[in-house]
Amino acid sequence: MTRFAAPIAEQIWDMKYRLKEADGQPVDLSVEDSWRRVARDLASVESHPGIWEEKFYDALSDFKFLPAGRILAGAGTGRSVTLFNCFVMGTVPDSMGGIFDMLKEAALTMQQGGGIGYDFSTIRPKGAGVKGVAADASGPLSFMDVWDAMCRTIMSAGSRRGAMMATMRCDHPDIENFIEAKRDSARLRMFNLSVLVTDPFMEAVKADGPWELKFDGKVYHTLEARDLWNKIMRATYDYAEPGVIFIDRINKMNNLAYCETIAATNPCGEQPLPPYGACLLGSINLSRLVSNPFEADAALDEDKLADLVTTAIRMMDNVVDASKFPLEQQRQEAIAKRRIGLGVTGLADALLMIGQRYGSEEGAATTEAWLKAIARASYLASAELAAEKGAFPLFDADKYLDSGSLRHMDDDVKDAIAKNGIRNALLTSIAPTGTISLYAGNVSSGIEPVFAYAYTRKVLQKDGSRTEEEVVDYAVKLYREKHGADAELPDYFVNAQTLAPLDHVRMQAAAQKWVDSSISKTINCPEDISFDAFKEVYMEAYETGCKGCTTYRPNDVTGSVLSVSETSEAVPETDEGAEVVYLSEPLDRPQQLEGNTYKLKWPDSEHAIYVTINDIVIGGHRRPFEIFINSKNMEHFAWTVALTRMISAVFRRGGDISFVVEELKAVFDPRGGAWMKGKYIPSILAAIGGVIERHLIEIGFIEGEGLGLKADPQVEAMAVGESPRGKACPSCGQYGMRMIEGCMTCPSCGHSKCG
Repeated sequence: MTRFAAPIAEQIWDMKYRLKEADGQPVDLSVEDSWRRVARDLASVESHPGIWEEKFYDALSDFKFLPAGRILAGAGTGRSVTLFNCFVMGTVPDSMGGIFDMLKEAALTMQQGGGIGYDFSTIRPKGAGVKGVAADASGPLSFMDVWDAMCRTIMSAGSRRGAMMATMRCDHPDIENFIEAKRDSARLRMFNLSVLVTDPFMEAVKADGPWELKFDGKVYHTLEARDLWNKIMRATYDYAEPGVIFIDRINKMNNLAYCETIAATNPCGEQPLPPYGACLLGSINLSRLVSNPFEADAALDEDKLADLVTTAIRMMDNVVDASKFPLEQQRQEAIAKRRIGLGVTGLADALLMIGQRYGSEEGAATTEAWLKAIARASYLASAELAAEKGAFPLFDADKYLDSGSLRHMDDDVKDAIAKNGIRNALLTSIAPTGTISLYAGNVSSGIEPVFAYAYTRKVLQKDGSRTEEEVVDYAVKLYREKHGADAELPDYFVNAQTLAPLDHVRMQAAAQKWVDSSISKTINCPEDISFDAFKEVYMEAYETGCKGCTTYRPNDVTGSVLSVSETSEAVPETDEGAEVVYLSEPLDRPQQLEGNTYKLKWPDSEHAIYVTINDIVIGGHRRPFEIFINSKNMEHFAWTVALTRMISAVFRRGGDISFVVEELKAVFDPRGGAWMKGKYIPSILAAIGGVIERHLIEIGFIEGEGLGLKADPQVEAMAVGESPRGKACPSCGQYGMRMIEGCMTCPSCGHSKCG
């Protein structure tokens, strides 16, 4: 019998976590081999590795403890990879040399697959004077464009993608531009954005008071705090970004407030980290710890939970010693504090198994109790490790025990820390678990509600064909195995589409009390939620002790990925074609076409490039049909001919071709780009993409700059035969990308924007 609870679980293991030779030949012949590989490697740093290898193997078996993907994929392979999931880089200096030193460090980290976070508040605002040169500063967003291009280049080189988080303080003079940056959907695509919101700002918002934007002691502008708050809210209401991080609360509650200041987080926000901070992640699968599920005496086995947590803490602590690091500063930071992030997955499924409704007061109270049990077990286990192996090097008992997270901890736990010290400065975090949740049999992800009870997944076969398979939530599958395939689900079954936004907040706040780092969670809001009700979600998150807030409201820009039936059961949208949709036959060329020619003068180039785009008119609407790219520079001849033929072929297939603009604008020339009209353009190809974008705007095929690259609904309906259905997965092409735990995630292949 297979160990996997669903076909998708085995496919995820094979694609992402199974060790294979360079030619694709499997080394791990079974998932048990993968568990053994990881257990053996993490036990290798122990004085008695054989004993701990068996304990670690038992924790991994049956998917009870789920180390994060980089540990599953990298431990025991002998490869030079980091087992850490996320990093916050060093403080960005406000100098050109320092900025590009930071860019190099980011590239080295991302090359090993690490997701990174940066605070760009340290760069002087646009227009500020630069000493020693007769020029004004270009501002932090211009350098974020360079970081964005670098990330695309690392990806194009075939490395495992690593996402980026950019933060900016709410009092930085460029904060309004930062908030609006994602309105251009082709810009900063490799970044998640979050505003660092301070307590004084929130008090000013509530009092409707003024707010100063300042840098290096100089006030650049004063505005109404509520106006700035509304601008943040409007952007995330329309475009799902930026997120909000309550940075003062994070620093006040930090166990290490006595020796570090936090100004940035990892890409999903669950790990606030200091400069060069790194964290590794793992999750307890709560759905595997419920005894007698869906029976009257169903309960979470807290003895098994405590035992599993104790083993998991030891395993994760060993990762600190077993892992490699992209930078020496990251290794030193990790060893000095031994920070780990143990979280959960399958929480919503576990609540269903004991008959409780996710989002209810009862469900929130149970969640708080479970998370407290995990926190207690984690801190006691780390104190025991400290007695055996020593406390983390920067441990200061008096200061540590007076820190925010420890003040409400039970006395017996604090007594153990006072006696033994503690091995790991921070221990708990709830990270995105989308892919490992699929690997564990499609359990509910992190602390999120069940997203959909079932959906149809299209699987790409080796011969290029696609087959369909149903993916059912783990708890739903278990319930129907017990009560029959046609059994009606009880009324306490809820999902992300039917849950009130404030119920989401209640669950996040309940969990946050016992999580010493933070939580990656998405609060799903209905499309028709009013703007005032939407703002209330963020204010409630602040008032109830959350450390941040991320929402997702489906609309024409963000995409609407699920439809909810009258029975309140979430089901995937009907998907007739599933792949990128084209016209059945290429468009025929008329004898005469209308078009425009554009002259593109690239700096330092002797000859201009001329771009001609001709359009066809269908149903009274113009759409591009062909392109000609010409230059007298013979060095350009081969690639301009190739580009002409390729783009023209795409145009003639019909459908939404605005992606051509995005892909061209993403091309980064390692020899350097150029500044054109005050904006950094990373390559000639990116400039050509800009020309095509301008043409598409002029003919009405896409909306204008600042509104994103959104196809005109009438044009799309005319060309494709249906209205837009949201975003397609960039990895497998399937529609259904959904926001989970702060990351756009594909249910079909497990692809995540956050890596």
